[in-house]
Amino acid sequence: MDAIKAAIRIIRDFPKPGIQFRDITPVLQDPRLFAAVIDALAERYRPMGISKILAMESRGFVFAAPLAFAIGAGFVPLRKRGKLPYRTISESFSLEYGEDALEMHEDALKAGERVIVIDDLLATGGTAAAAVRLARRKGAEVLEAGFVIELAGLRGRDRLKDVPVYSMIQFD
Repeated sequence: MDAIKAAIRIIRDFPKPGIQFRDITPVLQDPRLFAAVIDALAERYRPMGISKILAMESRGFVFAAPLAFAIGAGFVPLRKRGKLPYRTISESFSLEYGEDALEMHEDALKAGERVIVIDDLLATGGTAAAAVRLARRKGAEVLEAGFVIELAGLRGRDRLKDVPVYSMIQFD
């Protein structure tokens, strides 16, 4: 984990002044580190009997798709409004600068399926909370929300109080 954490680059003032963006692209560019992330997540989630992995666009897809393949689960992409081609259900969430929404195909989950939510980063938790609500609206059992990086100082876990949260790496 130390090598993965050391490879995460900090970009100051991106996308706006005062933000310290955690850039995972150096991890993705190093096949050993990328494999280590997927292997660690697979080791954690393989025994849980997960049927589907939900992930938010776009960086969540990067981790969730190979993880789904590794553990033999389906992959459910959650996208911004209007990006999915079939009938969808939608969940709105608050951002520091307004509102947004996540959508999922209405037939992506069945009642009783065991699912996890995966994303690259947990910040304020609004997007992940919307993903959990989408899954639960379809009757799925959300086992955990998992993240490669957690910005602990932003207290995103507080918005996910009713679901276990796992993060591989934490920053203040």
